[in-house]
Amino acid sequence: MEERSKKVSKRKAVYASKMKRAVHMLFYRRHKKPGVKGWELRKALGADYPKVLSILDEYLKPLDLQVKMVFEEEKPKSEKPALEELDKARFYITLRGDLTPKEAKMVGWRIDDLAGLAITIAYIISKKGKAPRKEVEELLREKLPGWKVGLNIDRYIRYGYLTQDENEQLYLDWRTRAEVDQKALIDLILSK
Repeated sequence: MEERSKKVSKRKAVYASKMKRAVHMLFYRRHKKPGVKGWELRKALGADYPKVLSILDEYLKPLDLQVKMVFEEEKPKSEKPALEELDKARFYITLRGDLTPKEAKMVGWRIDDLAGLAITIAYIISKKGKAPRKEVEELLREKLPGWKVGLNIDRYIRYGYLTQDENEQLYLDWRTRAEVDQKALIDLILSK
């Protein structure tokens, strides 16, 4: 019985150590984009990193945070991705719930810039995932000062919410897929 207890304690200590390393990797930005690729987590934590992240996610619940997994290339939702697929995903910490208007001010964005992002995302969703930049600019000019429109779109691209191809088509990027509940956004817009 005592030997079994020692094994359990040792396993808990190993997972506690791995969770600590995972927190350091996820919270502290080391690359241009926040978060960590799955292969980096596998290298640092071992092949059981998905289990470590699952345990960490449970610990973060009371703080209203979660470990979020996003594929930079949009993937069809499958039951459970294979380890090779997880290695290509990006993991990072995000809010589990919603921000209050007061908390949203602390994010560092003006409310009109956030509204512009919401309009842009909703418009691109309505156009089946892509829209010409000129159309989005025209739409935003109806709601925002003209001089801000181009700056805001460039900012949304720079921060990873949108991406633009060589034909000036705008698409939703990985950060929108990670941070924005697209269904809830559309439901909110349609309910008004």
